[in-house]
Amino acid sequence: MKIYEICVVGAGASGLMFASLAANRFDVIIIDSNKILAPKLKISGGGKCNITNVYCGVENYFCDSKFIEPALLNFSNNDLIEFCHYNDVDTNETKRVVDGQIFCRNSSFLIEMLRKKISNVSLLNATKVLNATKHGDVFEIDLGSSKVVARRLVVASGGVSYPELNASSVGYEIAKKFGHKIIPTVPALVGFTVQSEEFWFKGLSGISIDAKMQIGEKSFEGGLLFAHKGISGPVVLNSSLWWQKGKISINFCPKIKNLYTHLQKNKDKNISNAMNLPKNFMKAFLNKIKIDDKKIAELQQLEIEKLSIIQKYEFSPAGTFGFSKAEVTRGGVCTDEVDPFTMMSKLEPNLYFLGEVLDVTGELGGYNLQWAFSSAKICFDNFGK
Repeated sequence: MKIYEICVVGAGASGLMFASLAANRFDVIIIDSNKILAPKLKISGGGKCNITNVYCGVENYFCDSKFIEPALLNFSNNDLIEFCHYNDVDTNETKRVVDGQIFCRNSSFLIEMLRKKISNVSLLNATKVLNATKHGDVFEIDLGSSKVVARRLVVASGGVSYPELNASSVGYEIAKKFGHKIIPTVPALVGFTVQSEEFWFKGLSGISIDAKMQIGEKSFEGGLLFAHKGISGPVVLNSSLWWQKGKISINFCPKIKNLYTHLQKNKDKNISNAMNLPKNFMKAFLNKIKIDDKKIAELQQLEIEKLSIIQKYEFSPAGTFGFSKAEVTRGGVCTDEVDPFTMMSKLEPNLYFLGEVLDVTGELGGYNLQWAFSSAKICFDNFGK
């Protein structure tokens, strides 16, 4: 039976990047459960592929910052942009959803570029990995009716979000097989469901406003979308990454710097007209805090204090919309057991982990694809060391 030098499990961003770098030096085989290459990469950023962010730094990731720092320094956001341009993939900066986002003109161009770079790599698509074992110095990857044998195994299978794209826990299962700890996985970059106290949110389904959310020491500002399940939108998705349990605070009108001054300037207007927010939202909010929609000049001090909640509305989410709606998975292979300079397991020689399968999760705005590419690049640059 043929023994490959490297077997890559997963043909997403990190797996394709690594294989594209290794293709001319090693005999590589890629195994992936999807029929087409990188379907999650294809739909990223609405098909334009938000590959990175101008402001990318360790503070944008929920993880051990010391673990990711070497990879992000080795292959930075600027390096990724230069790599794309060198390979004739155009990029541009936009504030479409999050400040500093860098998009490709079309995700298909990026995927096609990577496809060409792996043209001499063996590819088994629409193929599920059932198990992986090691015998002597070689790995045996069980595919059911057949198996693949390789000297090095690179696990780049991603997380469990987007199950309709054949996302699976195979990477975690392989890691556990070789003694690795898995940090419990939860949906991230996802909407919040609400408890009964916030059911008034559901009646606003379809309404979008600019808001600011505070989760512990982290705060985000951006679009908030009311949905029939609760709330979503960029500011909510980013907040979900850092939320574990407990209360979140929402400022529904962050552009008003001093509420009391604003009210004084608009004292002859009704509350709903003065706040520059959608009428339906104001009606529901005032009903929630039990204040009539009257002229601001007629408000009592206690009513003004109640109205101030509009800039600090605290609530505890019931949960999230789940993995089926989550953009990424938080949790994964414990990074304490992986070398940050090689991405190789500290427990099993020649076993590597890349991208989202690790316990590294970035905020919304290109950070997760940057990590996918950076982890692949540092792994290749130090491969075998």
